[in-house]
Amino acid sequence: MTKPLVLAATVLGIVFLALTIMYFVTPAGSLPSFFPGYASGGTGHHSKHAIVALVIALVLFAFAWFQSKPAKSA
Repeated sequence: MTKPLVLAATVLGIVFLALTIMYFVTPAGSLPSFFPGYASGGTGHHSKHAIVALVIALVLFAFAWFQSKPAKSA
C-alpha cells in the first residue's frame, strides 16, 4: 500500500522534472505567460530556473524514497 504523502511527493517530483526540461529547452519568449521567467520576445533560456526546479525534483524524489522504506519492527 502506497502512502498518500509518498505518492504526492512522487507526482510533484515528476512535475518539477518536466518543468526542468521545459526551462532548459524553451526560450523565455515561448514559455507560457504564467510561468516565472516569461519574457515577451526573449530568446534566452532560464538555466537558473531549470536548476532550481531540478533540485526541488530531486529533493521530492529523495523524500518519497526515504518515506517509502518499510517501518522497522522492534
